[in-house]
Amino acid sequence: MKIKIGFLLAIIIVNMSCHSRPITASNEIEIQPQPFTVTLVAAGDNLYHDSTIRSALAGNVYNFAPVYSEIKSIVENADLAFINQETVMAGTRFGYSGYPSFNTPQALAYGLVETGFNILNLANNHAMDMGAAGLYATLDFLDTIEEFTVIGARREGESARIIIKNNITFGFLAYTFSLNGIPLPRNNPNLVSMINRETMAQEIEALRPLCDFLIVSVHWGEEYRLEPDRDQTSLALFLAEQNVDLIIGHHPHVLQKAETITLPDGRKTLCYYSLGNFVSHQRERERIIGGMMVVTFTKDDTTGELNISDHGMLPIVTHFDRNFRNTKVYPLYSYTEELLETHALKRFDAALSMDFFNTVLNRLQTKVYTQNPFID
Repeated sequence: MKIKIGFLLAIIIVNMSCHSRPITASNEIEIQPQPFTVTLVAAGDNLYHDSTIRSALAGNVYNFAPVYSEIKSIVENADLAFINQETVMAGTRFGYSGYPSFNTPQALAYGLVETGFNILNLANNHAMDMGAAGLYATLDFLDTIEEFTVIGARREGESARIIIKNNITFGFLAYTFSLNGIPLPRNNPNLVSMINRETMAQEIEALRPLCDFLIVSVHWGEEYRLEPDRDQTSLALFLAEQNVDLIIGHHPHVLQKAETITLPDGRKTLCYYSLGNFVSHQRERERIIGGMMVVTFTKDDTTGELNISDHGMLPIVTHFDRNFRNTKVYPLYSYTEELLETHALKRFDAALSMDFFNTVLNRLQTKVYTQNPFID
């Protein structure tokens, strides 16, 4: 499948900001230009079970903004904010539901906008839970929200997105390994972007010349496995060989390590294999600690040199109380022993502790933020 460059240019989303140029002060001391900089945060699986949906209901109105209030200051200060939206938002006629076939109230989208998210991935194994009609309804709804760039699924079947921010051009692609056995419509077999190396290579080849940084979101791996499996590491190497700069991984519902893949020619690809759960009511301690990837991209204004100048993981805890209410995502640095004692899982798992959270972080092989990275 070939992607025409003209088509890609037609979907460019321009979001430019001003940048100062070199000036000479009156004392003739030249001020050196600073590089263009863009920060990206990425969150993992936003997965709404029946109880999670009910916990956002106040009277007859769903309000999801409080779920994200504790991490809003992080998300809204990033230039780009990605989330793997694990559930469709197809509307009331499909009925709201959790596992195994998810459909979340559309009010969730407004909560995500209020929090600051602006890139939504739909290429995951639950994209077709309400069938093609449910995904079309979700896409039609999301198209009404101008703040969102949707990747991984489109009515027309195109897969690539380009975003320009602070004079840096980003190309986004997204793929999933599965749709839980639900077939794509015969008249639109590209409605959701699937993992297929031949297709991926063709799409990357077409997009690569059009962007400074190429980012690929991948829904992959084995659920609840704490280390990436062979399929993940093999595909990550393949993407590195295709000259991808950053891989955002999700689906295992637990945190997995990060690594920088270095090719023999010196090219590097940064890969976060799994960001874990962001929101869910899964009932195992490994599944309530997730992470927000924080990456800084730079572009030299004079030479055009491109770099990922910084990256790390900001750990989060998904909290819900013993009645499976008051669902809220906390940065680990602001989560307390007192809150932990009220967590629903403390009834089931005596080993759930702050020490356990720290043990998980020790195997991530990346910098861990212990405070808001956007506050000096």
